[in-house]
Amino acid sequence: MAKPLLAGIEAGGTKFVCAVGYSPLEILRETRFPTTTPEETMMRAYEFFSGCEKELGPITSLGIGAFGPVDLDLSSDTYGHITSTPKILWAGTDIVGFFKTRMHVPVGFDTDTNAAALGEGRYGAGRNCDTFLYLTIGTGVGGGVVVDNKALHGLVHPEVGHIRVVPRRDDPFPGTCPFHGSCLEGMAAGPAIEARWGKPGIELSEDHPAWDLEAWYLAQGLAAMVLMLSPRRIIMGGGVMHQPQIFPAIRRYLKEFLNGYVDRPEITREQEDYIVFPERENRAGITGALFLAEEAASVQ
Repeated sequence: MAKPLLAGIEAGGTKFVCAVGYSPLEILRETRFPTTTPEETMMRAYEFFSGCEKELGPITSLGIGAFGPVDLDLSSDTYGHITSTPKILWAGTDIVGFFKTRMHVPVGFDTDTNAAALGEGRYGAGRNCDTFLYLTIGTGVGGGVVVDNKALHGLVHPEVGHIRVVPRRDDPFPGTCPFHGSCLEGMAAGPAIEARWGKPGIELSEDHPAWDLEAWYLAQGLAAMVLMLSPRRIIMGGGVMHQPQIFPAIRRYLKEFLNGYVDRPEITREQEDYIVFPERENRAGITGALFLAEEAASVQ
């Protein structure tokens, strides 16, 4: 009997990554292309899957990890839609419905960061952790929260990048977030670094003061998340985190912010295996999307 063929979409605000494979780690075909208009982008993904089916056989399920905010409430009339996104053309897009009506397969759906968190949880740095955080620090600050091995959903889904932070006294920068100004994303995402210092982070030296300030804001955000969610591990990826010197500074500032209140060696001894870089790196999202497809197939 042929193995079930899974399909996955990492639907990012900048690019789509589409893949098919026998498992999240056994990918047979993959493509990536820019995120443009909803119709053009989703049709391009559908045509890729159609071509794969002609070559490899029928796809049995699809997993989608999408930029958001998205509606994850199965009882909602707008389940599977992208909702109040700043990408105006995509607001209200029924991304699940588009593929379900064309492919006629079960569809697993979550946020892109939750999908990446699930990928890291099963196959990467979150292994053996039932409760952990996955954060990506890049053009925005996104986060996936896994509790008891399941992505956390509630009224909507966690938006950890938009928790408010207190500006450091030596930093007059007002923040870049159009909704909240000085939230974590507004103060620490890639566009904030460029707006504050006049050039993107990739052009700043390793000893530039930007990285100490970045670590301070990220640690402040993490302190709130540690107190609220008590994660066993924190995984931090994205373009901004490709700075090895930032991790020790984050661990040091997190210890200072918590000030002995969370008396655990992971915090007080600044353990290197508590705040870590993703093992799957830029593969976490598509790995998680295929994992969602696997899960969708198993409940049918």
